[in-house]
Amino acid sequence: MILVASQGSSLLILCIFICSVSVIRSDFFNHACGRDNNVSYTSNSLYKANLDTAQSTLISAANTNNSGFYTASVGEGPDQVNALVYCRDDVQPDICRSCVKDSINRLRDLCPSTKEADIWYDECVLRYSNASIFYNVETWPTVYIIPSADNASDIRRFNNVLNDLLDKLKGQAIQEKFATGNVTGLEFSTIYGLMQCTPDLSSTQCTNCFDNLMVFFPSCCSGKTKGHIFNPSCDIRYETNNLFYNETLVDAPPPLSQLPPTPPSVPPPGAGKNDNNTRTIIIVVVAVIVSFVILLFVLVCIVKRKRKQRIYTRRSQNDNVEDISTVESLQYDFSMVQAATNGFSDSNKLGEGGFGSVYKGTFQNGQEIAVKRLSRGSNQGQQEFINEVILVAKLHHRNLVRLIGFCFEGIERLLIYEFMPNASLDQFIFDSVKRSYLDWERRYKIIGGIARGILYLHEDSQLRIIHRDLKASNVLLDAEMNPKIADFGMARLFNLDETQGITNRVVGTYGYMAPEYAMYGQFSVKSDVFSFGVLVLEILSGQKNHSFRNGENVEDLASFVWKNWRDGTPSNAIDPILRNSSGSIHEMIRCIHIALLCVQENVADRPTMASVVLMLSSFSHTLAVPSEPAFFVQSIIGQEVLSSTDNTNSRVSDRSGNSKENSVKYSINEASFTDPYPR
Repeated sequence: MILVASQGSSLLILCIFICSVSVIRSDFFNHACGRDNNVSYTSNSLYKANLDTAQSTLISAANTNNSGFYTASVGEGPDQVNALVYCRDDVQPDICRSCVKDSINRLRDLCPSTKEADIWYDECVLRYSNASIFYNVETWPTVYIIPSADNASDIRRFNNVLNDLLDKLKGQAIQEKFATGNVTGLEFSTIYGLMQCTPDLSSTQCTNCFDNLMVFFPSCCSGKTKGHIFNPSCDIRYETNNLFYNETLVDAPPPLSQLPPTPPSVPPPGAGKNDNNTRTIIIVVVAVIVSFVILLFVLVCIVKRKRKQRIYTRRSQNDNVEDISTVESLQYDFSMVQAATNGFSDSNKLGEGGFGSVYKGTFQNGQEIAVKRLSRGSNQGQQEFINEVILVAKLHHRNLVRLIGFCFEGIERLLIYEFMPNASLDQFIFDSVKRSYLDWERRYKIIGGIARGILYLHEDSQLRIIHRDLKASNVLLDAEMNPKIADFGMARLFNLDETQGITNRVVGTYGYMAPEYAMYGQFSVKSDVFSFGVLVLEILSGQKNHSFRNGENVEDLASFVWKNWRDGTPSNAIDPILRNSSGSIHEMIRCIHIALLCVQENVADRPTMASVVLMLSSFSHTLAVPSEPAFFVQSIIGQEVLSSTDNTNSRVSDRSGNSKENSVKYSINEASFTDPYPR
């Protein structure tokens, strides 16, 4: 057969061939618009400009290289945008590029103002956030697509065959971040499987991500002939008798049917000089096309193999990026901790909180430990776990509890702390018998230690840290009754030049919360100052802030103290054990004065912790006149708040007509004194 074509038709053949190399499509699965809907941006904000730049960077990177994994980090501080997108390893480069563009365009419509967003397509996953997302495992949200598939005829045997396949793929995927394979199942059917995790994750992180998905696997896919479950960091998918991935993309040359036919080298009889020139041009063009296609496939093979061997050593431009891998030297085996706590026996249980139980344990070398075991299956608890490990591992202060290690194995999340033999502060000050052990000297020492610990968090640690849940039960006491602040699961990090934040997920304990935080989700270092003031009043009075009993009346502690301060009888708010002791009444009243300054309703009027430490250590420092404290009326006072909170039941009552004097006269047990202290 003789091929005869004009130059124009040659170009048409070339265009048809190139366009037939792949069919570009992007199949949408799901999306999520952030974990905190209050963290949003406006169309004319700096964050929006940085987001546009980051997305353009991703598109440009996808257009210039075929790695299939692209990252961008633009801006600084709260307006920084961190973004990444990764494609499945088995998709062609042009499909990957198309998916990157489609996901960016669609996410702009689906999540037009949130600073965090994720979107899943069949071919790629796109994520961006104002927080760190590089080298981190993110398990929220976990999504599974409920299959409209038949149940296997023999569910038990089918599950066994499927689990064997997934175990095999997992071993490959944690090393290469992508794996596909198949196995012959029952009744001569074939199960095809695919597993993938974000390329920047370590093998340990990849394992943890897959393990987290497998926790939900029975609910999703047990006995089903196909299933799909994923989160932002990894993906597991299988189907029976349907090859849904491209296993031949880079492992074999293109089929001959896809290549242009090779023209004959012998000219037809009677062909003239012009025909020879035309055929020569056609031969050259086709030869160039064939060579280009072959070279392209060879390059794709090389890129994929190099990608699978690549060790990602990039680090975010944000110096504050941290993840579990940075503290892996503190990781313990679960079996070791289990043995130390006698199998987490009830006899070793020290207490129980909102996110799990705390157990006493002893290692083989005799070291005593306290183990916090987070509740199983709690996504919120897992985030608190990661938060606490990263935070506490970097904090070193005599008034902060020391983290010894942690365990992150399967669904188990354990935090291992130094053991505090005297338990927590609330077990002393609210106990009618133990309270007598805390004389004024010990209580004053505890107040000062707590203040120095918070000051370290606010100003002296590497980052500004707001605890957000400072209360008596989160202050532990060592053998010498030195206070140590614990439980950083709800803490928030800030850059040193940041001063405040906002959230719609109010966490903490009512009674200790500053009014602006409880009502509007606004928190700052002054939120911790408010909590400290409430805690000092509890230490001085020996009474809980939310159930203070005054005769037959029950009212909040701050209100009671303020009334007595205003009436010139602040000693009425002091624990009778202290009032009748040899302790300095002057120091006690000065501490009441400092506490009232801390619990003022106006945020700007509250002192910083640096000022509080100075007031406690220097009696020559003149104290300001406090204004009326914020007063709460709560229908759920004293309850832990562990989820997004409806604050319709909370209010701040603003009393009027209160006198504010420059000096107050005190009478202790009807005895007068003339030794004044500065106001």
